[in-house]
Amino acid sequence: MKLVLLSAALLLLLPAARPERHQRGSVSVPIAVVVQNLLHNKPSLTFTTSTADGGILLGGLRRLMKSNAGFTFGYSEHPDYGPFLESVNGLAGSDRDRTYWELLVRTADGRLLRPDVGIGCYVPKPKDQIILNFTRW
Repeated sequence: MKLVLLSAALLLLLPAARPERHQRGSVSVPIAVVVQNLLHNKPSLTFTTSTADGGILLGGLRRLMKSNAGFTFGYSEHPDYGPFLESVNGLAGSDRDRTYWELLVRTADGRLLRPDVGIGCYVPKPKDQIILNFTRW
């Protein structure tokens, strides 16, 4: 009996004997963020950032804003729908002008998606190209 307990204790101490554990957020997912404003004939700006594996786009946008002075964004918190993107690089959408920031995603295989969730729920996949597109509704 003592030999069994001693063997079990030794197995717990050996790193190779323990199963590898991956905690959520331990892996970085690289993404590109493209700011596009065709309404005002502005050149597109492309930035690179990352999110945590399984993390939301909002985290990647915050990380980008913190690390790059050329990118800013603002959002409001809707009580039912969560974070709502309001402005990018100082330009806000307008009810009067019927403009807003549209979220689009170009996937690694080239498909263009319009997610049915916003920046607070979208979970980027590796090599996603996040397109923040200033447009009209």
